[in-house]
Amino acid sequence: MSTPSADAGIDDHGLEPGQDNVQILGLDIHNPVFFISALTIIVFVALTLIFGEQAAAVLGGLRVWLTDTFDWLFMLSANLFVLFCLVLVVSPFGKVRLGGPDALPDFSYPGWFAMLFAAGMGIGLMFFGVLEPMYHFNNPPLGIAPPVVDGALVAERVQAARDAGMAATIYHWGLHPWAIYAVVALSLALASYNKGLPLSIRSAFYPIFGERVRGWTGHVIDTMAVFATLFGLATSLGFGASQALAGLNDLYGVPDTDLAKVILIAGITAVALLSVVAGLDAGVKRLSELNMVLAVLLLVFVIALGPTLAIFTGFFENTWLYVKSLPALSNWVGREDDAFMHGWTTFYWAWWISWSPFVGMFIARVSRGRTVREFITCVLIIPTLVSILWMTTFGGTALDQFLTAGYAGVQQTVVDYVPELSLFRMLQPLPLAGITSLIGIVLVIVFFVTSSDSGSLVIDTITAGGKVDAPVRQRVFWAIFEGLVAIVLLLGGGLAALQAGAIATGFPFALLLLLMMYATWMGLRSEHRALTAT
Repeated sequence: MSTPSADAGIDDHGLEPGQDNVQILGLDIHNPVFFISALTIIVFVALTLIFGEQAAAVLGGLRVWLTDTFDWLFMLSANLFVLFCLVLVVSPFGKVRLGGPDALPDFSYPGWFAMLFAAGMGIGLMFFGVLEPMYHFNNPPLGIAPPVVDGALVAERVQAARDAGMAATIYHWGLHPWAIYAVVALSLALASYNKGLPLSIRSAFYPIFGERVRGWTGHVIDTMAVFATLFGLATSLGFGASQALAGLNDLYGVPDTDLAKVILIAGITAVALLSVVAGLDAGVKRLSELNMVLAVLLLVFVIALGPTLAIFTGFFENTWLYVKSLPALSNWVGREDDAFMHGWTTFYWAWWISWSPFVGMFIARVSRGRTVREFITCVLIIPTLVSILWMTTFGGTALDQFLTAGYAGVQQTVVDYVPELSLFRMLQPLPLAGITSLIGIVLVIVFFVTSSDSGSLVIDTITAGGKVDAPVRQRVFWAIFEGLVAIVLLLGGGLAALQAGAIATGFPFALLLLLMMYATWMGLRSEHRALTAT
């Protein structure tokens, strides 16, 4: 293994961004990553459209096989990522600054936090924030008895089911997903800003593979990252399109058809293209900040006009429930709740892992100048607390409506399993339901746009050999293909096909993330030695 020195620069490695690029039709593309990725995705889109039923069957079977067979790998990996991040926070490596001792942050705290949170899980919080607590209340994990039997509540089971439901929901949106993102983002930021390597996934593996990252070892890594990013994004875009269209149907009677979904995805992709053309500061940053303002307004509205006291007390109670339940929920041995672990947890971990090249690289791009301790705290701890508040507010309000007020709107979306309507059913009994539901739709759409345009920037960087200033037309190409993959998977099997695509690409990338964690430790060790030697 060859490890770069702490002060190594671009010339030392011969890994200058875009060094192996070729110029074709005004494009500045990395050979062969761009060609392999683009051609494979084009073939996939064509075959899925031609053989729709067969594709749906294959993707559905693949999801079940992967989640059942490799549940241990996803669970173990996610646990290791959390432990690794927590160790870094308290270790001497926490003093290392991304970009060197004198580096200054590129963005203010509000702008930085808005971008990483909007890119990280915006659509997911909108889709699952109300649905999941109610779903897990009805179907509690860890062998806890269901509280509803033959349509009637069993009083002595309610509290245990409610506690388990909230803990399980927060578990899926807390430390584990953000640790996955943090590992990738920290590794890339360290390689790029401290080691002088291109901002590409392959660079993170330089401490392990050395100069081989320039060859086919690096090509394979970057190509896998492109696939994982595209399918992870397509899954989120599918969720977002389904929820936005369900809201438009509920409010304005817009037909909820496949054609409408295609038109919606195409329209939002067009908006994302405008943001892509505008660039990171003018496009992604402004949209992310707009979304954070709308999200905070909706959050405050529900807190103020919902069960305010229950939300405030529930935040602390649910935080404790989450911490207390972590060992049981994180264990995969001897579980009695296979449906929960495979249908929810394993899928989530695979989904987050498939998102990690995209979110990790995006977070790395906007995190120069932060210390490792500051970085981990802001990327891991603070988003987890915000997720707890979000789930407590939206999911807790839905549970309170059902258990205290007898309103079964959200409960019925779980029984009938129309998850797209859960948010709108929760808002319905509150004042100004028409306005808040419209804000919810706008939030989903803008989260859709920020995910698409930031994803396009990341994929473009990977397929341009680490260059962050590749021609705009390349970003346009990838933004269009993100929308196409989402459309094709929706038409070729619905949300189940989207989830299967995310799991299939998340599985091999989980192995790469384990290697990346080791490479990050090696890189931080050399940086710390240089820091203490000066």
